[in-house]
Amino acid sequence: MIREVRVLVVDDEAAVRDALVRALDSEGYETRSAGDGANALSEVARWQPEVVVLDVAMPFMDGLTMCRTLRGRGDRTPILMLTARDAVADRIEGLDAGADDYLVKPFDLDELLARVRALVRRTYPEDGAVLSAADLVMDTTAHTVRRGGREIELSRTEFALLEVLLRNAGQSLPRETLIDRVWGRQSSNALEVYIRYLRRKIESEGEPPLIHTVRGVGYRLGPS
Repeated sequence: MIREVRVLVVDDEAAVRDALVRALDSEGYETRSAGDGANALSEVARWQPEVVVLDVAMPFMDGLTMCRTLRGRGDRTPILMLTARDAVADRIEGLDAGADDYLVKPFDLDELLARVRALVRRTYPEDGAVLSAADLVMDTTAHTVRRGGREIELSRTEFALLEVLLRNAGQSLPRETLIDRVWGRQSSNALEVYIRYLRRKIESEGEPPLIHTVRGVGYRLGPS
């Protein structure tokens, strides 16, 4: 399975936002966009992008405030900050706010794409090919899953759901986040069914449970 990297584009100018989304889409990224920092914070919490491309000057909540808010929450999502300000002091302010990289407008789209690729490589040096929790191991390149010494056969949807859980091992993931990440924006009543399928397959031989129900929230993957 080829994993699409999720990129959130945040800019209050619709023309800029749309151009960035088109450029990223053409490179195979999965994209969403927001027009201000407040809406973007909600999208980050729900969608969990792997890179945020963030403009500084926006209404309601600017990019610097959004960046500081994310970092204050312990969110380490890589952020590429965009701004028309090119003074050294402005760059320092952006980086001190928590941005990972800084690009001055106007910029070349190829340079922006190169910087996004660099942030992805920094976070996922090998595209996060091998994921694990306890004795459960997933190879996203070979599309294999093993627990202990046995190989586990999964359907495409089961694999996608387990990958989301493994990439967030130890965290309680809301039902809405899991549905959004596996089935897309549309609602799905299939989550509980597929959780049950996964439990049968990865906990089928008396092994300790790994998928835990978090009452009122969703699910968490990891040891008890």
